[in-house]
Amino acid sequence: MNDVIYITGHKNPDTDSICASIAYAEFKNKTENTTAIPVRLGAVNRETQFILNYFGVEIPELIETVKVQISDLDIDIVAPVYPEISLKMAWNIMKRNNIKTLPVVNETDTLIGIASLSNLTSTYMDIWDNNILSKSNTTLENILETLSAKCIYIPEENPKIRGKIVTAAMQPDSAECIIEEGDVVICGDREDTQESVINAKASLMIITGNHFASDTVVEKATAAGCSIITTPYDTFTASRLITQSIPIGYVMTKDNILSFHVDDFVEEIKDVMLETRYRSYPVVDRDNKVMGSVSRYHLITQNKKKVILLDHNERTQSVHGLEDAEVLEIIDHHRIADIQTGGPIYFRNEPVGSTSTIIASIFFENGIRPSRKAAGILCAAIISDTLLFKSPTSTNVDKVTLKRLAEIANIDVEKFAKEMFKAGTSLKDKTADEIFHQDFKVFTINNLKIGISQVGTMNIESFSDIREEMVNLMEKKAVEDSFNVIVLMLTDILNGGSELIALGKDKDIISRAFNVKLTGNSVYLPGILSRKKQVIPPITTAITSMK
Repeated sequence: MNDVIYITGHKNPDTDSICASIAYAEFKNKTENTTAIPVRLGAVNRETQFILNYFGVEIPELIETVKVQISDLDIDIVAPVYPEISLKMAWNIMKRNNIKTLPVVNETDTLIGIASLSNLTSTYMDIWDNNILSKSNTTLENILETLSAKCIYIPEENPKIRGKIVTAAMQPDSAECIIEEGDVVICGDREDTQESVINAKASLMIITGNHFASDTVVEKATAAGCSIITTPYDTFTASRLITQSIPIGYVMTKDNILSFHVDDFVEEIKDVMLETRYRSYPVVDRDNKVMGSVSRYHLITQNKKKVILLDHNERTQSVHGLEDAEVLEIIDHHRIADIQTGGPIYFRNEPVGSTSTIIASIFFENGIRPSRKAAGILCAAIISDTLLFKSPTSTNVDKVTLKRLAEIANIDVEKFAKEMFKAGTSLKDKTADEIFHQDFKVFTINNLKIGISQVGTMNIESFSDIREEMVNLMEKKAVEDSFNVIVLMLTDILNGGSELIALGKDKDIISRAFNVKLTGNSVYLPGILSRKKQVIPPITTAITSMK
């Protein structure tokens, strides 16, 4: 497995989640002998996209799971072979690389067969008729390679092998009786026998013992169109080896090939391996091109993926397959929730306005100066999460950290914040689904499933055009995903308040939490800007006080 650490924020990532991951990966790569990769669990919103474009930072890679896949294993890298190579060459490749199977591909490098050790050994046990070279379309190149032979005379390029195999170990007259036109004849250095072979119109004469043909024999062969090659092997050895010139495509397994995809999960291929018990299995990519081979040994030596979680510590908000990964660190500024680990880890949780504030502090505490790009995106994340310190989650630590980062990034905080909010809060051309899921989090409180989406806007009136569509979407999601309460927190950045739209069978929890009455399914709460500090705590209190 590649020795990498995946650094990820939560699902439906916001600016803080994305920017903190990118910056912390930079810190890890600067200070540790490892490869840290920032990843994301969903699409970036408009605000985040604006920030990344502004500072020239690439969007992190999207991942869907941290379950171990074949691509994470240190599989055998086996160069595939083409069906035209000889059995002898295939055997030499297997022996040289200490492997038992070879993937066979066509001219587009697509998997078409498997050549196994059993395919090769069966050729020694099976009794083939002496027309096997013709039936298998064996080429002269294969025969030359198999017999370590040299050409004496070849009448044409790539002559076709047509006849049966004959060993001319008898008197010339007797040989002529069994040799037919087109045959492949193995003979010694007797010139009279060689002439008989040519007279019988053989297509190929193989002279053993490294002997050569006389000028007279070559002239007759030229006239008759008979190829002549010479091999250093004796007649017995040449006769035994020549069938190893058969193309591997003739004996390979073609039907019901069992292969795995690089994205297949290890836990899913285990059962297949137990049921079939082949020595190894080819691994292919999306285009069915061979990437290598995997065996049981690779499953025994597998390692878990290593992950660092930022801006969350709640399982429902985290990456799929987290239970199969090794969590190394958690850095967050939210409530402590339900993620469990198998051993002690570095856990840092601070009551500040942004995870990016903590990441910046880690840089400074270690005497490391973040790059201008990293400092810039950390600034943006702090501004976003604290609404430029309008949010009650803001602290003096956030303000001091932002000032220090802004000097490194060389930005005017007020001017940049206006541009960022303007770009990020526009609801123009967005669907209700895009708006709702751009910053949506799921919480489990006393076994009740709560979903809360927060959308900030500088023009709250623009939401009226999609209000009905949004309510329908939320009603459907509440039923299909079994939410007790599902809430849209529409935050008015300019006026400093939020409208809560609540749906679900237990939406009255919102009324109890804020001691208000819903008008239809919504209520406006002035001064409410923070989901973390002003919405989740009262909802938690309301639920825990229920009998």
